[in-house]
Amino acid sequence: MTTSNTLPSRRLSVAPMMDWTDRHCRVFHRQITRHTWLYTEMVTTGALVYGDVARHLDFSEVEHPVALQLGGSEPADLAKSAKLGEQWGYDEINLNCGCPSERVQKGAFGACLMNEPQLVADCVKAMRDAVSIDVTVKHRIGIDHIETYDFVRDFVGKIAEAGCNTFIVHARNAILKGLSPKENREIPPLKPEYAYQLKRDFPQLEIIINGGIKSLEEIDAHLRHVDGVMLGREAYHNPYLMASFDTRYYGDEAAPKSRAQVIEAMVPYIREQLARYGNNGTGLRLNSITRHMLGLMAGLPGARGFRQTLSDSRKLASGDPALLLEALARMQPLAA
Repeated sequence: MTTSNTLPSRRLSVAPMMDWTDRHCRVFHRQITRHTWLYTEMVTTGALVYGDVARHLDFSEVEHPVALQLGGSEPADLAKSAKLGEQWGYDEINLNCGCPSERVQKGAFGACLMNEPQLVADCVKAMRDAVSIDVTVKHRIGIDHIETYDFVRDFVGKIAEAGCNTFIVHARNAILKGLSPKENREIPPLKPEYAYQLKRDFPQLEIIINGGIKSLEEIDAHLRHVDGVMLGREAYHNPYLMASFDTRYYGDEAAPKSRAQVIEAMVPYIREQLARYGNNGTGLRLNSITRHMLGLMAGLPGARGFRQTLSDSRKLASGDPALLLEALARMQPLAA
């Protein structure tokens, strides 16, 4: 299964990450890669049904292709939220069935939904009936001490019957009690072979693997078995890894932006955002954007000075995006 002809495939994507993949982060990532799919932080249905829709759904046109991840377990609320997402221009609606945090569990969604495949199927069907864009599911391979492949196979099979064609498989268990979300990303062992087996058992489905992927070599190895790879923290902490994605995985022959060009492209965006929202306690702080850029020089001599400049509270308080150029100057001539 592939996406619309007008959109690139989900061969590469950046995972939804709470407090990280906000709209400013996604604009920054888009300067590095044109075709990689970007995902929002999880947005709960309650935030959209009862809250400030514009605050949660506003994004920049440059972000496409971009998917909205929803958290919820009520089919009617998910359908309403998915419809809002489509109306706001998102390219995909993704249902979170993988987050293990206790806060999410109290809302009866996230990874605990894997215990209720029929409910997830009902949720997917309700969203598919409400929108014309793709509805996808992100999930784990098991929960707590349920570690058999049969569990995730039966879960995917049930949801596929409801019309979901794309599954993003975080290839480790979610431990619902006793581990923090951070520990849940590190302690349960990765089992990529489960994702590979899903692709063999459901060749008609689009299977995307997620979890602990850090290098081009690992991406290449996974793509021999599944349709796509989703990066999480490596994309955030070492974003320039994505500079080769367009050529390597999408056949785009255009040269990627250098690190310096990425920074230069962000300056007018920051000026526009500060002009729109202001740089103050009630508006937009410069740090809200620059904090996502700290890893741009990862691995290069001088990266520490770059980070220090971008983290200077006094300079950030001035609200002058020239701070980016000052940080870049500390890297010259290495940033080109």
